[in-house]
Amino acid sequence: MTELFFDLQSTHNPHRWFLPLTDGVCVGPPDNLFMYGGIGLASAIAAMERTTGRPVIWATAQYLSYARPPSIVDLDVWVPVHGKYNSQARVIGHVGDKEIFTVNAALGSRESAVSHQWVEAPDMPPPEECELSTLWTGQGWNLNSRLEVRVAPGRYGAVPRTGQLSEDGRSVMWVRPRGDHAIDNSMLAIIADYVPSGVGAALGRQGGGNSLDNTLRIRRIVPTEWVLCDIHIHGMHSGFAHGDMRLFAQDGELMAVASQSVIVRSMD
Repeated sequence: MTELFFDLQSTHNPHRWFLPLTDGVCVGPPDNLFMYGGIGLASAIAAMERTTGRPVIWATAQYLSYARPPSIVDLDVWVPVHGKYNSQARVIGHVGDKEIFTVNAALGSRESAVSHQWVEAPDMPPPEECELSTLWTGQGWNLNSRLEVRVAPGRYGAVPRTGQLSEDGRSVMWVRPRGDHAIDNSMLAIIADYVPSGVGAALGRQGGGNSLDNTLRIRRIVPTEWVLCDIHIHGMHSGFAHGDMRLFAQDGELMAVASQSVIVRSMD
């Protein structure tokens, strides 16, 4: 049995869930940790899937404020539409009366004989031939410590940060959770929140950003140990950047696409 990556718990109300915040679901300096944005989207997806009994098709999170450990985030699920094949739902995540994030989503499935993808995974060496990323080392035990990231030197943004702008704003990396955690819709939501990591690669500097939003669109989940993340930063202006990510299984299956707008942070 796989372990839960986050401790989402039920209540007597099937439309209310809660998530205790520990260091393992937070990021930031050890003395200033806050809930990782992808955890907010992932926990909302899990709450909606369990409430409706249907898989998520797409979900989008708007991040409104910070939640810090050891607080508890309550997730209230609303399902205004529950049709024959799909449901429309939303989640409000809050600590007390302080709203932290809002997630809107569609959930459901339909029978179809067509399953195809028109995009291909980038030509990336396998994970065991790539270097372990040291981007988030030295920050203590937090969510970044629970994910293994591998990059190929000299390819797709994995180059020395000399201040030279990237030619295409693209970076590619392998990601997997440490421990026995399945790759499912919620885990892809967590991994998809690495879009801001592409900001530093695009700028040629040590940097990243804070997510304003996080949208995940699920195509098809297949068994895989690693997720190949193809990140594109499309442009920056006035201190904000916009980018997306394609998430592939090891066999090249496109599992999901994601997009974000980011407050650009430079760490030079």
